[in-house]
Amino acid sequence: MDSFLFCLILTFAIALGGKDQLILAQFADAIGRTYALLAAAALCALISAAVMVYSSGLIAGVMPPRAAHMLVAFALAIAAFELFWPKQVKPMKEPTRSIIAIGAVVLARQIGDAARFVVFAFAVEANYPVTALIGGTLGGIAAVALGWALGLARLEKLPLRPIRIAMGLCLILAALMIGLNARYTFL
Repeated sequence: MDSFLFCLILTFAIALGGKDQLILAQFADAIGRTYALLAAAALCALISAAVMVYSSGLIAGVMPPRAAHMLVAFALAIAAFELFWPKQVKPMKEPTRSIIAIGAVVLARQIGDAARFVVFAFAVEANYPVTALIGGTLGGIAAVALGWALGLARLEKLPLRPIRIAMGLCLILAALMIGLNARYTFL
């Protein structure tokens, strides 16, 4: 249950104002808010979370619990660094209307971002990694759905930069606490 809630909240929070959300918002403005675009983005969120959970299963069996806690601390620190990094989306140069091409771009952005690395780390630590999969998927869907619903113009009016910096500071504090606890815990 913990990994579900943490993955749900962290995936949404880290993706708020992230590249995948901004790209989807831009395409929603350009080609319209079609449900096919939203469904493709939701499918990308599911695939990216599933890839991370599957890859976590490859190392979860050989990783001691304290090392798994340290992996979570590293994932949160990387997520904080990504939140501090300013995000801008370049304007589209070609008016593509292919949902598959848009989905490929969104999926490529999601596979390499810190939100999915957090899903990976929590899935390594979790007793039931399916909960991390469900939480990461729902958080990712919520983030891209917000971008789809608002569009780029309205999304950029939100104070995303201060929100991302505040969340990054909270994640650094959480990473320090989890890392120190993993380092000095005697289990």
